[in-house]
Amino acid sequence: MHIEERLGELGLVLPGPTRLPPGAVLPFPWVRVYGDRAFVSGHGPLREDGSLAGPLGKVGDQLTREQGYEAARLTGLAILSSLKRELGDLDRVTGWLRVYGMVNTAPGFTDTPMVINGFSDLILRLWGPEAGRHARSAVGLAELPFSIPVEIEAEVAIG
Repeated sequence: MHIEERLGELGLVLPGPTRLPPGAVLPFPWVRVYGDRAFVSGHGPLREDGSLAGPLGKVGDQLTREQGYEAARLTGLAILSSLKRELGDLDRVTGWLRVYGMVNTAPGFTDTPMVINGFSDLILRLWGPEAGRHARSAVGLAELPFSIPVEIEAEVAIG
């Protein structure tokens, strides 16, 4: 598959490890490998240095749907970065099984599926329609940690 080559061809760079805001402690792994699966904890959008990417806030108020889409794409890159650190090679991901996308929404904002498409479009472009195809939810929530606009968790098959 050579996922990292595809990332390079697309001009995409994986961010560094997540840098949490001061005082935040999260006592769990970003990726938990169990047998032939990797369970990915909820990630948010990151800059290349691993810090939270802005803009922060609610989609449909502080952010447009398009900015939410970009936040979901950046969240995808953050997830890929964590998977690479845990697995050593993104080509070990043989299939995307389940994705749970959460959007920090303003009251009345219902375009959550289009926001989470920023993640799904990235994965499908990198892994293709067979390995990249995944079951998915895209829900709106009143708040997300640190005011991030998008949080995504996933489950992947690994070889």
